[in-house]
Amino acid sequence: MSTMEQTKPDEHMLKMLQVQMWEKEILYKRIAQLEKQLDEKKALELDVEERIVERLEDKEGEIEDLESINQVLIVKERRSNDELQDARKELIDIFEETFLEAGVGVKRMGELQVEPFKDAWKRKYCPEEADEKATQLCSLWDDYLRNPEWHPFEVVNVGGLAMEIIDEEDSKLKELKYELGNEVHNAVKSALLELNEYNPSGRHIVRELWNFEEGKRATLKEGIQSMSNNLKKQKRVERGNLSYKH
Repeated sequence: MSTMEQTKPDEHMLKMLQVQMWEKEILYKRIAQLEKQLDEKKALELDVEERIVERLEDKEGEIEDLESINQVLIVKERRSNDELQDARKELIDIFEETFLEAGVGVKRMGELQVEPFKDAWKRKYCPEEADEKATQLCSLWDDYLRNPEWHPFEVVNVGGLAMEIIDEEDSKLKELKYELGNEVHNAVKSALLELNEYNPSGRHIVRELWNFEEGKRATLKEGIQSMSNNLKKQKRVERGNLSYKH
């Protein structure tokens, strides 16, 4: 009986050791499985990463090609713009040197016209002094226009864009309107707007090819077409004169 009672704890300990070994084996298998899964995950991530890097390298190559093409296009556009500007300047020179009866010609943007001053002076003061006084006043206001420190503009939001418009509350402009009326006031405002558009920093007069019939900047095509029409008219007149002489 004593031997049998002693054997029971030994068997219990043996079973516990077997259970522990079994649990350890399961644990080792689980660890091995997790390590395998981790290796597979790393391999997959590495493969994905390699593919991403490869695709990025391809994209970088495409971007570099597109940038090269874009640079070529920019250079061509600049060259074309320079050529167009040169052609426009040459056409302006021709229109200035040659009298052409046409709706297209040269407008001096920002130039203040003396006629509104003459008309206003004649109406309000002495007509005999109109020429002299108008010239003096026009010269004075021309000096105001050229002064960059005088900036009678205010910024407004139009369709989400900031735009500069004439400040109607400017003291100089209000006084001018009161003294000489709307015509002179509008002439000065028009010159101001032209200077602010074409040469805001320098406030110098800029020559522009202008469509006087439509009251807008003329395109190069309009200028060439107008010059061509005038040349055709001149040729017809010359042929008519020759026929008349004969």
